[in-house]
Amino acid sequence: MFDQRSYGTDPATGLIDYEALRATARAFKPLIIVAGYSAYPRLVNFRIMREIADEVGATLMVDMAHFAGLVAGKVLTGDFDPVPHAQIVTTTTHKSLRGPRGGMVLCDDSLKDQVDRGCPMVLGGPLPHVMAAKAVALAEARRPAFQDYARRIVDNSRALAEGLMRRGATLVTGGTDNHLNLIDVATSYGLTGRQAEAALLDSGIVTNRNAIPADPNGAWYTSGIRIGTPALTTRGLGTAEMDEVAGLIDRVLTTTEPGTTKSGAPSKASHVLDEKVADEISRRATDLVAGFPLYPEIDLG
Repeated sequence: MFDQRSYGTDPATGLIDYEALRATARAFKPLIIVAGYSAYPRLVNFRIMREIADEVGATLMVDMAHFAGLVAGKVLTGDFDPVPHAQIVTTTTHKSLRGPRGGMVLCDDSLKDQVDRGCPMVLGGPLPHVMAAKAVALAEARRPAFQDYARRIVDNSRALAEGLMRRGATLVTGGTDNHLNLIDVATSYGLTGRQAEAALLDSGIVTNRNAIPADPNGAWYTSGIRIGTPALTTRGLGTAEMDEVAGLIDRVLTTTEPGTTKSGAPSKASHVLDEKVADEISRRATDLVAGFPLYPEIDLG
């Protein structure tokens, strides 16, 4: 339906190459430039993105679904806050904003008629409890405690990155500035993302496989694992616990080996992990989060 072009990251650094993006925009003359991310562990300079959009007469649209909580919590400000720079901002209300599953569309006054025509106030089933939950989430996001939560998300993410790298893991871009880490498990552990995801799940640790830039294993098997810190931060885990989490992840992946197919050929899907190791890590992971109950005010005994 649309003539589309993509922009990527610098192969050497994994960072967005704004000058390459500018050159693509000048050549392609898009009507809209889309920014935002779900697996980019650094910050995006939305001021530069808007400059590029204005230069070619494009509308800048930002999807901040993943990092809306960091915007609301005043961790992402100035050039890194998309709201003052983009004409249209979309977001979910779950993820780091910590509300119910749902979404919002924000826009400049100049575009409100078009947005309201395409996106009425309520999309899909108008569930009153979800509307109420959105209101609660937005009210919580205005409190000082939410800013503390947002700061701790990033502190925990950096602590997790440091713990992983100290143990030899390779992270895309060499670290993080936001809520997530992207581990190159192919380089670090000789595994595909699918193998690493499955081995960690066997060990009581839920992650998801994720492609890395120029992924040699493609988008299905992938070469990466993506890990975020908002949920553990909400539970109350801090930087000391993040180091332990890094240790658990590293222990699983260093003891996991690629499996083979029925013919004996190397497999990108199956893995081999000692059940004793999986059980040991699962018990430790369970004990770790048990010290940070989800609803401490509720007596479950």
